[in-house]
Amino acid sequence: MASELKKLSVLMCGTGEYTTGWTGSGASKSDKKIGVVGLTCFDLRRLGKLDKLSMVGTNGSKFPAIRTHLQENIANVYKDMDISFDAYPQGESIDPEAYKEAIDKLSPGDAVIIFTPDSTHYRISLYAIERGLHVLVTKPAVQLLQHHRELVEAAKKHNVVCFVEHHKRFDPVYSDAKARAASLGEFNFFSAWMSQPKSQLETFRAWAGKDSDISYYLSSHHIDIHCWMMQDRAVPTRVVASAAAGIATSEPFNCVPQTEDTITLLVDWQSLTSPTHRGTAVYTASWTAPLKAGIHTGQHWYYMAEKGEINVDQAHRGYDIVQDETGKAWYNPFYMKYSPSESGHFDGQRGYGYVSIEKFIDAARSVNAGQTQPGDYDKHGLPTIANTILTTAILNAGRISLDEKRPVAIKHADGQWSLE
Repeated sequence: MASELKKLSVLMCGTGEYTTGWTGSGASKSDKKIGVVGLTCFDLRRLGKLDKLSMVGTNGSKFPAIRTHLQENIANVYKDMDISFDAYPQGESIDPEAYKEAIDKLSPGDAVIIFTPDSTHYRISLYAIERGLHVLVTKPAVQLLQHHRELVEAAKKHNVVCFVEHHKRFDPVYSDAKARAASLGEFNFFSAWMSQPKSQLETFRAWAGKDSDISYYLSSHHIDIHCWMMQDRAVPTRVVASAAAGIATSEPFNCVPQTEDTITLLVDWQSLTSPTHRGTAVYTASWTAPLKAGIHTGQHWYYMAEKGEINVDQAHRGYDIVQDETGKAWYNPFYMKYSPSESGHFDGQRGYGYVSIEKFIDAARSVNAGQTQPGDYDKHGLPTIANTILTTAILNAGRISLDEKRPVAIKHADGQWSLE
């Protein structure tokens, strides 16, 4: 039971779309209109797993509007939902390093959930880990393979749980497909597509093309799924990247000149059980997909092995709704179910967006109680920082390939992964 373990205090780093459903221009127009992280944490507190909640951004003046948004769309919609939290930075101040003050208010054994721009993940995660805090960081965990290795070592040194929020591992279709792929023999070919409408460039204008790219932001999902499927079966050895451009940098988006529209990574894989078996993977991501396609995120992948194949279309689940004003739209309540229960309470505890966060909370509480050790979770196929290092290796290699216009090799020697 939740009450048998000590409740966990949690700091949410980042106040944007995924945490609150609030963007710089108002409420999000995506499929995360009331967010995921904040709502899940409020509900886990209602269920007795969490205690004190706090939230940190960089601009304190945003919090009044965020609190109003949460009151109107969460507290007034779901029964018994307490949306209170401490906010940093306080007042009207702007402070890019407010996360330090917020983290310093926590105690060892508390937890930090990080949903901030990609380029900030490493320093916030390391700062928290070094203070004995459990960390859940959104994908991509970091942008550099060296930084990923450092987080693995830091988490081990300080004996804390560090997960990467790869929620697609908890999608029942993906997890079932992963299990079935094991019976199909040697891997041969994998192709993944993931896209979001070009309107997202408005949401991400502050960092798109400057601090990160669409491959880090979106392809990290399916690269992780493929790495998970291949764990202990095959390893990536070579990456070549190519990119399309021209839409994000034009009117009306006017992103910085180096912003790519669509990025494709071509990756060679080598079987660990058969020296004669090699596979090829193609991972493509775009944030310039058409508007009004009836979906927020286009996402599908194809897997072929020596004894069969798997096709997954996550965007179209056989559930669509047509409205006169907006036309046809496909919904995915398997990710986050926002409609209330019969009693009026939040009813999305089975959604894999929620489960991903709850798995981390359960692990942190279990470690705090001495029931498990952080290293135990590396053995269970969970997205721990140690289990996700090849995802970062591929993404980092892809960025180098684009910048230096060359293939990049992924090597393993003396227990460490490196890029050449």
